[in-house]
Amino acid sequence: MTKIAPSLLSANPARLGSAVQALTRAGADWLHWDIMDGHFVPNLTFGPHILKAIRPLTDLPFDTHLMLSHPMKFIEPFAATGSNWITVHIEADDDPADMISLIKKCGCKAGLSLRPQTKVSRLIPFLPMIDLVLVMSVDPGFGGQPFQKEAIARIAELKDLIGKKPVQISVDGGITDITAPACRLAGADILVAGSYIFKTRDYHTAIERLKK
Repeated sequence: MTKIAPSLLSANPARLGSAVQALTRAGADWLHWDIMDGHFVPNLTFGPHILKAIRPLTDLPFDTHLMLSHPMKFIEPFAATGSNWITVHIEADDDPADMISLIKKCGCKAGLSLRPQTKVSRLIPFLPMIDLVLVMSVDPGFGGQPFQKEAIARIAELKDLIGKKPVQISVDGGITDITAPACRLAGADILVAGSYIFKTRDYHTAIERLKK
């Protein structure tokens, strides 16, 4: 079954802890953290101390997405927070192979993400090294953007390239009960959803709609 990873970027920062506990009770599979540096993307979000403070409140896996120009400096600090998955961008300034190696050295599963404009073929040399590919279906940096339908073809292309390799496909951006079915059919294993879940108080129903 498709996993649902609510994005905490859309949560009320003043009630982050209670939101995490509510999502855990509501049936979320992972929790997605968008880490932004104000440089790679024009926004600032969570630091390692936030994830460390939240970690005792839930047993759900932390899916940590580093939207940073220089992720190498932050992989170890975020791994130390209890992150289970750490995803970096292939467009970052650091070498992808070095980033993947460090993530795994820290005991985390490694992911690579790509912006909507980046060719899927850039991932080919790294597919044997990683555990996850994160397809951005919006331009990274802000929540609430509309889904870019071109992502469907990109997911399908990745599915073919991955073949039988043990690499999961995640998709992030504009995920709703309308866009989720096409993503699943194209081959997505994980759906990252922020605004769709947090705009309602009934997290359980929203999550179940995305799964079905």
